Amino acid sequence: MAEIREIRKIEREKASIHSHITGLGLDEKGKAKFKADGLVGQVEAREAAGIVVQLIKQGKMAGKGVLFVGPPGTGKTALAVAIAKELGEDTPFTTMNASEIYSTELKKTEILTQAIRKSIGVRIKQRRTVYEGVVKDIKLKVARSRLNPYSVMPREAQIVLATKDEEKTFTVGDSIAEQLVQLNVRKGDVIWIDAQTGEVSKIGKAKSFEGAKSYDIETVRQVEIPSGPIKKDKETTITVTLHDLDLNVAARNISITALFSFFSEREINSEIRESVDKWVKDIISKGEGELVPGVLFIDDAHMLDIEAFSFLTKALEADLAPILILATNRGITKIRGTDVESPHGMPLDLLDRLLIIPTRPYNADEIREILKIRADEIDVHLEDKALETLTKLGVEFSLRYAVQLLEPSFIIAQRNGRNIIKEEDVIEASKLFTDFRRSVEYVKEYEKLLLK
Repeated sequence: MAEIREIRKIEREKASIHSHITGLGLDEKGKAKFKADGLVGQVEAREAAGIVVQLIKQGKMAGKGVLFVGPPGTGKTALAVAIAKELGEDTPFTTMNASEIYSTELKKTEILTQAIRKSIGVRIKQRRTVYEGVVKDIKLKVARSRLNPYSVMPREAQIVLATKDEEKTFTVGDSIAEQLVQLNVRKGDVIWIDAQTGEVSKIGKAKSFEGAKSYDIETVRQVEIPSGPIKKDKETTITVTLHDLDLNVAARNISITALFSFFSEREINSEIRESVDKWVKDIISKGEGELVPGVLFIDDAHMLDIEAFSFLTKALEADLAPILILATNRGITKIRGTDVESPHGMPLDLLDRLLIIPTRPYNADEIREILKIRADEIDVHLEDKALETLTKLGVEFSLRYAVQLLEPSFIIAQRNGRNIIKEEDVIEASKLFTDFRRSVEYVKEYEKLLLK
């Protein structure tokens, strides 16, 4: 196997609708608070999820998974995100819809394998030679971009780094200069530069550093000025996924002629994965790393077929397996690919391996608090009457419908010269954008005119 020297982490985006969630909102006894960590209500489901988190931390979830069952808009995805947050900030969290396995040229098992490996992290400890210090001065040299003659790019930089015991001036090339610009490095910032890869990390702003510009309200972390030599060995920890490692090894192994065909197919053969698994087990046994079981969340799990269910059942028993969380809003329905009806459209042998957590519709008080949270998250202001109207719409139709009306109502308010949503703005938005029940009534009314 090729030596793994540098690992580029592939970032995953989390759904912005749940960006405010920071945990399950439980007290020290595992009891759910009514409103905490971005979650509201669903007390029983959150407490059950808290027990799942404890089981995961104690290593007692091997061969098991979780299934959230409930009507649409009852917080199933939010609870999955909250579980990942409780497990730690560097816990890999992969979310996908079950229908995605049918939407590409890849085999279903390949898509699921990639999703599983994206959901397993490896926390790697490394000793790196770095240049660390506070920036006493920085000068950039720029030149016209080769790609766009109307813009300029940093070509090199001269930077003065200092610790409590030493001061040196360095000249760096374009790759490091670009990072200094992207990170907005200024005088007084504490940074370190990896001597091997040239990667720049901005640690924070040095406390009481002479010549550094300061502000009454700071968003940058204040840190002490480093001591000792500027060039030093430093222990760093990075968390990457098995899929990241697969891609790095695959990119080294393929030939130039096969480069484009590889990335068009995006298939990774079993030999590469076996070599990565062997390398991971080796560094764990040496104490140079540790496994970070992440979360693979599959929404609309009833859309999976019998082959996919069989694959996931086997995957749960593997040595390297993430925490599998499924969610569905279906009752008794056919298992896709068969004529067999089953609870939630899933085989009984898989259901037997899952801890099933039900979610329930939100009441008026819960909907009101959720609307407040979402309004604050998207920086929208509501009058009390507007909030009550949205709450009634949420109770009568659905929470999702009420949440979706927030931004259209704000646009209407802005058109009327206001930055606060009034009741009439919500009413107008609800007339312009119908809910699914009124849409059904519309279909019935104009059934003869609509195409079949």
